Amino acid sequence: MIDKKRVLDEFFALVSIRCSTLDEREMGDLLTARLRDLGAAEIHEDDAGKALGGNCGNIVANFKGTVAGAPTVMLTAHMDCVEPCANIKPSLRDGVIRSDGTTILGADDKAGVVAILETLRQLKEKNIPHGDLQIVFTVAEEGGVNGSRCLDTSLLHADLGYTLDTHGHAGTAAFKAPGKNQLAVTIHGKAAHAGIDPDAGRNAITAAGKVLSAVPQGRIDEETTCNVGKIAGGTATNVVAETCTLHFETRSRDKVKLDALTQRMMDAVNEAVKGTGCTAEIDLKKDYDPYELPADARPIQYLRRAAEKLGFPVVLEEEGGGSDANHFNAYGVPTTVLGVGMTDCHTKEESLLEQDLYDAAELTLAIVQEVAEKR
Repeated sequence: MIDKKRVLDEFFALVSIRCSTLDEREMGDLLTARLRDLGAAEIHEDDAGKALGGNCGNIVANFKGTVAGAPTVMLTAHMDCVEPCANIKPSLRDGVIRSDGTTILGADDKAGVVAILETLRQLKEKNIPHGDLQIVFTVAEEGGVNGSRCLDTSLLHADLGYTLDTHGHAGTAAFKAPGKNQLAVTIHGKAAHAGIDPDAGRNAITAAGKVLSAVPQGRIDEETTCNVGKIAGGTATNVVAETCTLHFETRSRDKVKLDALTQRMMDAVNEAVKGTGCTAEIDLKKDYDPYELPADARPIQYLRRAAEKLGFPVVLEEEGGGSDANHFNAYGVPTTVLGVGMTDCHTKEESLLEQDLYDAAELTLAIVQEVAEKR
C-alpha cells in the first residue's frame, strides 16, 4: 500500500541532513513544513531546546481524525543522531542501505521519522479512516533522552503511543526497558610537586583507582548493569593530581534494583576514599525510570492485530537501553517501542534492510487503521 519509491527517496534525503544533538533546527523546520503540508490541525514547538542549550524544541502536531470515538494515537521518533552525522552518503546495494563508511547511516532514527510521514501521507491521499493522531518529533534523544525529559507535557493528550526507535524487523516491540541513573564522582586531593615534595600531595588519581576497584561493574544480573564510561584527571606528570572525575551509569529494568545499585555505588565510593587523604563529591542525575507494559496493554493489542493482518511475527522484547518511551510512559501515555530495522546503530557500520524500511511504514499505517476499526 505504501509508496516505496517515496519512502526510500525521503529516507535518503533526511539522512543527508546533518542533525546533531542540540542542533536539530534544520530538521525541525523541514518536519514542521511537512506536517503543515500534511494537514496538521495544530503544530507546537516547546522550549526543550532552550532548556537544554539547543536550537530547536520538541515538535508536537495534532491531526484530527475521521472516526469518532477512536483512541488518540501518538507516533513518535527523534530527530537527532550520534556523531559523525555530517555529509552522510547513503547507498543501496543488494537490498541493504549503508553509508560510505566514514559516517553513521542515521537509520536511528530517520527510519522512524520516514515511517510516520508515510503513514500520514497514506491516510490523507487515500482518505483512510483514522482517529485523532499526535505526532511527536523529539530533540536530544541521544546521550540521555533529554528532549522528551524536558517535553512540555501539557501538549500531550494521547491515549496510547508508539515510539519508532529500536532494532528488529517490523513486529518487534519493547514492552519493558530499564531506568538509568548517572553518577559523576569527583575526587578531590591535594596538589604537590611530584619530584620535589610528593609526600605533601594527595593523589586524586590514585584514590580514583581505589574507587574503580571497589565499585560494582558490568552485568549485575539479567536486568541490571553498571558501567564506568569516562575518566579525566590531573594536569601534568610532575604534579600530584589534585582532582579526578569518574563518570558512571547504573541501569535496571527493576526500579528497586536501580535505586539499590545506585546507593551501593555511592557507598562504595565513600568507603574507598577513606584513608587516601582525599574526599569524594558525588553528583547524581536520575535520567529516567524503567517501564513495563502488561501483555494485554492496548498498544500491544493493536500491534498484534495489525501485524497479524500483514503476516509479520510479533516479537516482544525486554530492552537494555532507554528511549523516549520511558518518559512517555511516565507521563501517563502507555507507549511501546517499535522495531524499524536499524542494525549496528551508533557505529559507522550501521545498516538498514530496504525491506525493513518499507515494512515499518506498512505496520505503522496498519496500527493506526486497527485502532480506528477496533474503537
